[in-house]
Amino acid sequence: MSTALQKTYDPVKYKTPTGNKISCKGWIQEAALRMLLNNLNPEVAERPDDLIVYGGRGKAARNFEALDNIIAALKVLENDESLLIQSGKPVAILKTHKDAPRVLISNSQLVPNWANWKHFEELEKKGLMMYGQMTAGSWIYIGSQGIVQGTYETYAAIADKHFAGEIRNKKQETIDGKQETENGQWATGNGEQVTDNKEQGTRNNGSLKGTLNVTAGLGGMGGAQPLAITMNEGVALIAEVEEWRIDKRIETRYLDEKFTDIDEAIDRALQYKTEGKAKSIGVLCNAVHLLQRLYERNVIPDTLTDQTSAHDPLIGYIPHTLTNEQANVLREQNKEQYLELAYDSMYLHVQLMLQLMDKGAITFDYGNNIRARAQEYEESQKSKGKSQKELTIQHSTFNIQHNRNFDFPGFVPAYIRPLFCLGKGPFRWAALSGDPADIASTDELIMNMFPQNKGMIRWMKMAKEKIAFQGLPARICWLGQGEREKAGLAFNELVRTGKVKAPIVIGRDHLDTGSVASPNRETEAMMDGSDAVADWPILNALVNTAGGASWVSLHHGGGVGMGYSIHAGMVIVADGTDDAEQRLKRVLRNDPGMGVIRHADAGYELAKETAKENNLDLTARLKK
Repeated sequence: MSTALQKTYDPVKYKTPTGNKISCKGWIQEAALRMLLNNLNPEVAERPDDLIVYGGRGKAARNFEALDNIIAALKVLENDESLLIQSGKPVAILKTHKDAPRVLISNSQLVPNWANWKHFEELEKKGLMMYGQMTAGSWIYIGSQGIVQGTYETYAAIADKHFAGEIRNKKQETIDGKQETENGQWATGNGEQVTDNKEQGTRNNGSLKGTLNVTAGLGGMGGAQPLAITMNEGVALIAEVEEWRIDKRIETRYLDEKFTDIDEAIDRALQYKTEGKAKSIGVLCNAVHLLQRLYERNVIPDTLTDQTSAHDPLIGYIPHTLTNEQANVLREQNKEQYLELAYDSMYLHVQLMLQLMDKGAITFDYGNNIRARAQEYEESQKSKGKSQKELTIQHSTFNIQHNRNFDFPGFVPAYIRPLFCLGKGPFRWAALSGDPADIASTDELIMNMFPQNKGMIRWMKMAKEKIAFQGLPARICWLGQGEREKAGLAFNELVRTGKVKAPIVIGRDHLDTGSVASPNRETEAMMDGSDAVADWPILNALVNTAGGASWVSLHHGGGVGMGYSIHAGMVIVADGTDDAEQRLKRVLRNDPGMGVIRHADAGYELAKETAKENNLDLTARLKK
């Protein structure tokens, strides 16, 4: 079949190579080839026939012709050349030098005045652009594991902040939105089992045991939620409108159970909560319908968030008034009407979250920009002359809360920013050999290197037990300033000494300490008000290029949508050579270092201390 006419993914043609034989002119080019194809592996990608990896429309290549040309270019690329990728299409091979990135990628970049979905979609229809999401278009997606630890860290922080020291009785009632013991108040103690005149209770000690955690979305990102919650010992109740996504998460052991009846799912979740069991439930329904039923039954979640693809109202979000089949038809036949229904649904979705928050649910935005979508809807209705009273009548289930769409915080300022100040973030790696034994070797190495990092050790042990590899064997753990460099050099030594069978590719999510500007997510509520300053991710991409990363990417939109984010990615290969050692020292110091510097510049004392401890403080340097 000619590439120009090809419409579907060919699993033989695009099978990811493994082993220690290469088809490219160097291991860096080979690593890029393998990770590109790994992104499209049906075990990894959501819709490989459309080249969509995750996130509604996040693609690895613009079209099959572009994909084939990228593969061909990587195979002829010399060790002193760089391949340029413009929104998923290869456009040039240029002479650079051996320490330059072998691939430079720019995805979805638009001049700010035109940086919106409408203009993007016009260009996309013309075949001039694609949406790269974060790790889809930068070829370092490793399946849902890639987001599991970040989600795990978030829920662990929630447990520490809100539930450490509480004792939850096995028998609890939900009264007016507040969880109470049978004597009407929380018990306290010193971590031991305690007994009252009715039932036993257990101190949480910073876990989610005995909590009900409600969310929605089981796609490439949201699919990490059930496992992250149960790893923190909680109960997860998750709405998902597409049954195949639920089935996929059960197949990969991220999700425990599936229900098609909302009330039965709620009842089972409450049972598990009472029993203190860590279980996850996917319920086949729209998020709005699940939240409506919780509200009607006065079942108040302990935590509430959302990971539907609300960042992309047309492709990613299904209105609660449509079935999937109706949505697919309407999306093609009448895009404008579809968007109206999607925005109306997202507004109701946020309103229900606010109602449940007011009743006691710990509520936060998990980075899909649903608050902004609700705000856009409210503003558009006002511009059409609709009064607050008319909006209330339109959504008559309860009293509409006007001008409150941002009343609940984003997850980064609420729980993750202290980690960013330490240079901590999602350090990930994959075994290019394809052999799980190589990941076992790296797991052991990491745990031996950082025994003081108790949270990371706990994660690594659980990951080995619970995480099913998707595509190439891979691992992720959050490491901080100094730790990433040490890990990368140790991996290079494993390759050099033959203790692993092929090089290790090291990367990260774009959701990291110093690689993104996203005012409604990673840089929300910065101390100095610099939420929208986009110099930092661009500097991050530039310094990683200068330092010799194997491939560097700069994207627009990510998980929050066009116009809302600029973010950078980097990947570096540990191939066991002396050249790789030097590149690893530079890149894995500078990359997280940009996050420490960015947060120190914004005024965070923890980041300032981290900068001084790691010789990243410019003021101290100038005084020498």
